[in-house]
Amino acid sequence: MPATPTSPSSAAASSAWLSARCLALQPSLTLAIAAKAKQLRAAGADICSLSAGEPDFDTPAFIRQAAADALEAGHTRYGPAAGEPALREAIAHKLSHENSVPTRPEQVLVTNGGKQALFNLFQVLLQPGDELLLPSPYWLSYPDMAQLAGASVRLIPSTPASGFRLSAEDLEAAISPASKLLVLNSPGNPTGMVLSRAELEAIAAVLRRHPQLLVVCDEIYEFLLAPGHSHHSLAAVAPDLAERILIVGGCAKGWAMTGWRIGWLAGHGALIQAAAALQSQTTSNVCTFAQYGAMAAVSGPRDCVHAMAAQFNSRRQRLSDGLQAIPQLQLQAPQGAFYAFPDVSAYGLDSMTLCNRLLDEVGLAVVPGVAFGDDRCIRLSCAASEATIDDGLDRLTRFLQQL
Repeated sequence: MPATPTSPSSAAASSAWLSARCLALQPSLTLAIAAKAKQLRAAGADICSLSAGEPDFDTPAFIRQAAADALEAGHTRYGPAAGEPALREAIAHKLSHENSVPTRPEQVLVTNGGKQALFNLFQVLLQPGDELLLPSPYWLSYPDMAQLAGASVRLIPSTPASGFRLSAEDLEAAISPASKLLVLNSPGNPTGMVLSRAELEAIAAVLRRHPQLLVVCDEIYEFLLAPGHSHHSLAAVAPDLAERILIVGGCAKGWAMTGWRIGWLAGHGALIQAAAALQSQTTSNVCTFAQYGAMAAVSGPRDCVHAMAAQFNSRRQRLSDGLQAIPQLQLQAPQGAFYAFPDVSAYGLDSMTLCNRLLDEVGLAVVPGVAFGDDRCIRLSCAASEATIDDGLDRLTRFLQQL
């Protein structure tokens, strides 16, 4: 009988089986921290988590009812891959009238959350030899999505002292012949930075000098703004560039609908058509009855959105005040979203070590800044009750005092 081949070890076999692009992926540190915190809590540990990237509110009742009504009406079958026509029309109306970006329904693709909108876009736009321009710090999934598309990533660093702002001068200096797509995320994760109209006008002036460069504006946190700050869509500020600008949005943050997985991509019709074709060969349509809930959200009154935003404003201020009271910790107060991104480098620990010790020694779960491209900082979320925020600040203060 022929000899039976010796099986490689499990680890070696898995590495041999996996593609190079898969092996290059980095697991999400935010999910890893959350999983570790849940394990410790399940084992009986006293854990305070300020790591969450999702609202802690319930989805408003009228949205839940719309989805329930859709279920009862039998909206449980396959739908168009690009989204229910009525939802695409509602999103187009929102962008046209609320964001001042004229949009037709055929310029909208409904996706499984904002993340799929970005993934689809990167896949249909980017290829080997292309370059993604990414202001840093950044939401941690952008680089991996670009690399999965075969593109390289050129970071445009900013500093805590500058408020993590992207300057027109730094953007101009970063553009190369390979630059294909720029990411703008405002209000931003993890920093809470909000680009002003004047800053967007300066960025638009740079873009006019580089006609090969497209822009994707991730506006998922558009409703979550600190008092005195406003959200501006770049395509509204610079309508002459609208054909080169794509908008990503969704229901997750503003309407507390993270688990519903409703996002959208809007922009040039040919790009949307290509992204829809890709989606038709991957996930097909977003959950049909969930889209009816999204129709209610997008078309309905904004009272619930504004009420939740007001609570986030109070919590964000509470978190910022507490962090700024800690000696040697530096914080530029966030202007939007529901995060704070303080500089903790004065304490002499890298962000991963600091976060692991916080979790192990005082039971506080926060996210290391290295996940977002800045090892000087950590990310804390105010998507938690005021009592939880106070508890987290107390644990952080006690830990830092002992260093």
